[in-house]
Amino acid sequence: MTNPSPKSLRIGVDVGGTNTDGVILDPSRSDNTKSRGIIAWHKAATTRDPGDGISNAITTMFASAHIAPEQVASVTIGTTHFVNAIVERDESRLSKVAVIRLSGPFSKHAPPCVDWPEDLRDIVLGYYALVKGGLEVDGELISDIDEEEIKTQCREIERRGIKSVVVNGVFSPIDTVERQEERAAVIIKSAIPGCDVICSKEVANLGFLERENAALLNASILSFARRTIRSFQAPVRQLGINCPVFITQNDGTVLSGEMATRFPIKTFSSGPTNSMRGAAFLVHGDNKGQGDDQGDAMMVVDIGGTTTDVGLLLPNGFPRQQAAYSDFSGVRMNFSCPDVKSIGLGGGSIVRKGDYLSVGPDSVGYLLASESLVFGGRTLTTTDCAVAANPGLGIGAPELVRGALTQDEATAYQNIVKQKLGKIIDIMKTSPADIPVVLVGGGAIIAPDKLRGASRVLKPEWSQVANAIGAAIAGISAVVDTIRSTETKTTKQLLEEISQEAKAKTIAAGAAAETVKIVEIEELPLQYVANKTRFVVRATGDFDFTQTNAFAQPLSEESSQLQEATARGQESEVTERATTIKTRPDVNEVDIATYKPDVRDRVWFVNETDLTWISTGCYILGTGGGGSPYPHMILLRQLLRAGATVRVVSPEDVEDDAAVGCGGGAGSPTVSIEKLQGDEMMEAQNELYKICENKATHMIALEIGGGNGLQGLTLGASSNMDLPCVDGDWMGRAYPTKWQTTPVVFNERQPIWSPICVADGNGNVVVMPKASSDRQVERIIRAALSNMGSQVAAAEPPVTGAEMKRWVVENTISQAWRIGRAVARAGQENRLETMAESIIEECGGSLSGKVLFKGKIVGVQRTLRMGHVYGECIIEGTDIGDPEGVNTGEGKGQQFRGRIKIPFKNENIAAIKIHDGQEEGALEKQDDVLAIVPDLVCVIDAQNGEAIGTPEYRYGLLVMIIALAASDKWTGSERGIELGGPKAFGFDHLEYQPVGKFVKPVSVVDEFNVSR
Repeated sequence: MTNPSPKSLRIGVDVGGTNTDGVILDPSRSDNTKSRGIIAWHKAATTRDPGDGISNAITTMFASAHIAPEQVASVTIGTTHFVNAIVERDESRLSKVAVIRLSGPFSKHAPPCVDWPEDLRDIVLGYYALVKGGLEVDGELISDIDEEEIKTQCREIERRGIKSVVVNGVFSPIDTVERQEERAAVIIKSAIPGCDVICSKEVANLGFLERENAALLNASILSFARRTIRSFQAPVRQLGINCPVFITQNDGTVLSGEMATRFPIKTFSSGPTNSMRGAAFLVHGDNKGQGDDQGDAMMVVDIGGTTTDVGLLLPNGFPRQQAAYSDFSGVRMNFSCPDVKSIGLGGGSIVRKGDYLSVGPDSVGYLLASESLVFGGRTLTTTDCAVAANPGLGIGAPELVRGALTQDEATAYQNIVKQKLGKIIDIMKTSPADIPVVLVGGGAIIAPDKLRGASRVLKPEWSQVANAIGAAIAGISAVVDTIRSTETKTTKQLLEEISQEAKAKTIAAGAAAETVKIVEIEELPLQYVANKTRFVVRATGDFDFTQTNAFAQPLSEESSQLQEATARGQESEVTERATTIKTRPDVNEVDIATYKPDVRDRVWFVNETDLTWISTGCYILGTGGGGSPYPHMILLRQLLRAGATVRVVSPEDVEDDAAVGCGGGAGSPTVSIEKLQGDEMMEAQNELYKICENKATHMIALEIGGGNGLQGLTLGASSNMDLPCVDGDWMGRAYPTKWQTTPVVFNERQPIWSPICVADGNGNVVVMPKASSDRQVERIIRAALSNMGSQVAAAEPPVTGAEMKRWVVENTISQAWRIGRAVARAGQENRLETMAESIIEECGGSLSGKVLFKGKIVGVQRTLRMGHVYGECIIEGTDIGDPEGVNTGEGKGQQFRGRIKIPFKNENIAAIKIHDGQEEGALEKQDDVLAIVPDLVCVIDAQNGEAIGTPEYRYGLLVMIIALAASDKWTGSERGIELGGPKAFGFDHLEYQPVGKFVKPVSVVDEFNVSR
């Protein structure tokens, strides 16, 4: 064998909870189809000290391949240590963290860790403060930071002995001018010597709470990360290897050791990514895994002892990413991580015989070597079945499993395994076409050579160390996520500028300039924000080995010891404010089938369980628009936990002479995920009633769809206006304008929405005593929006109880509750495949709605016109059933084939069939319309039952589409169809045809009332 040239070898090591795997790879030989450039590999049990395992792996490989330390150009390590510290709630590895929010008057109702599991929050959150600062979406200041205010908070943080601080500013990811987080960090470091300061913008992107959550977890494990990375670096240095030591991160690229100690959270999902990247390398070669657009998409199936993890590797060589949010150990975050689905099937899965054969999901796990029959144990496992079918596998004692299955049982077993793997592969695919499937992991022996949906099944050599291979070949990446103005530059020009920024950022991170490529581009025009678009651009490249010296330095022992010493001296108690926060009630702790809401004397007293279900239902009824109810749900839940009472009454119980007020938010959903609500809702109401003599006696939601569906409840809470909320709203869904409301449909007086008041929460209030029409009210408010941060609270004048009863879409809070309950129950009973049907049943059954389609999003287009985001979502049909199959291996899903499109204007307008060969841009035909406004077209995430809003539409998401009949308040008159139907959205060539007959939602008050 020809010796490799000096400084050319790459070492990859994966330090797992069970095994430490290693490879030595020569990139110059990676095109060799036989060796793939792998000149040594190692697999052994992980040691208590990970450094010992790393040293043993490298030493063993050096000896087997006769490698000298000076030949090594890089060592890259993948690890689960950091994520395990969070999952295991290990207080010895987690430090207390303080949070300083630069948010001005906003976010006060949703404190840090507001939605965390209680045990983890108690370990991590030590103190928080809200101070001046923050930006609007257009870059204007909410307020500037106040140095003295920050110093005052630092004194309290230092008094508590906290040495990790997170700074989180409103819209900080787009702050390139004021640099508020960076300026605040300088002040904090000066005031608290030796502390760690993490700027949230360095950790994650837009999404205030989710970015803060990620930054908090990251800050909490900094001290542990330093110790761990140093333990990784030490054996490398002791072996005389003088080269950079990298740590793999979530997107399949690397961080320097120094960067990994600062951002350990970026390694949390590196395990599945490394496995997928390693699998691709073994099959295609490195040139297909570093952004080469000519590579093929493939499915990677990683079969372990207990579970099978499946992910899609895109043609750019990187895993398909999850949707907007991810969940780590009960904490919601928004940074990039691979979309991986898992099923309970592995080499240790238990096989049971009886009336029918079953496989898993329970497993003997790490006890396989002692519990499995083939190793002398007493439990029949999938490994036993694999050896019985093929004694030549070289595993255990094949004679021990001879006759373990009859011929019929062996056939049934094979069919179940095929069905389980075929089903999850089909779910993860983005088109009906077959796709290459690569099997990796120690449990891959149980998989058949042919699988449904696979064009070919590949079991490459060295697949058992795919994680280490993925680490060895990892490159460098960088992401730019920003909002830019399209007023003076075209989208093409802006994309070119941002792409250059992403490339420069990648080069600065250590990539060789000539290898850097753009691998991901996403553009998202902002609703109700003039000339603003969000751009997300990702670049990747190979490591520049000419910069070896810049990355070869180990961590400073002195600084690490200082940080660890201060971390150990932190106080153990949590602040009083923090300990008052409770966690979300787990729906699995509620017996949903028997649960009854608290309704007394025809008044429904809403609790947290009710609120969770109502919130889920509101987003589904939003038909893609209205914004996520999540931040509003958090605010209202905080009021409940503080002792507030929230009441709902039936419309029929409201007196005719009552005054029914209304309020809600207007603006961009992108703004609402950053600038969390302050006191603007109540401010608008207070200002309105300075000019409006008729004081409200009840509240009602403007629209049940989206975040506004909760505003009537919030305003009516006893700690705000202390008024009962009417079980109904003015839309029965979400619509983009105020003139698309049922009071305007009835047209009994004009205008309805005047006087009106809007407030931005930052000291700016607009009062409109009168207007010429409701359309003019809409125009004026939209014009004011751009100068009020693109998000305001609006207070509308009250109507009489008699008017309300004529105009209201009745019982829509009840409807949202029932939808949310159906979703929760489907999840609790593990039957998400029939969840869409359950929702239809809750809304009146098959006569009033239908499941239109199930499939995957394969295309999204968006444009901005007159402040509204218009677009089109393309969905390709598939079979969505039980992803694991049942005991017979059969799923329950209905087959959907072909494609449909969903045009939207903030909200979904229609669902329309697409025919093969149909000319792009051709007018839709009436016969192809599956459903259209005013009927509700709702897109639901097939994996969890939550609604997917139009800003969240993304390639590859698995979805269900349902249609619900609109209220007869819309469909019962020509004016209703005119204002809310196809022509109102520019579809003049289509006529409204109902999907069914509207059935009034069943009132929770009527069903569950208890008289005292």
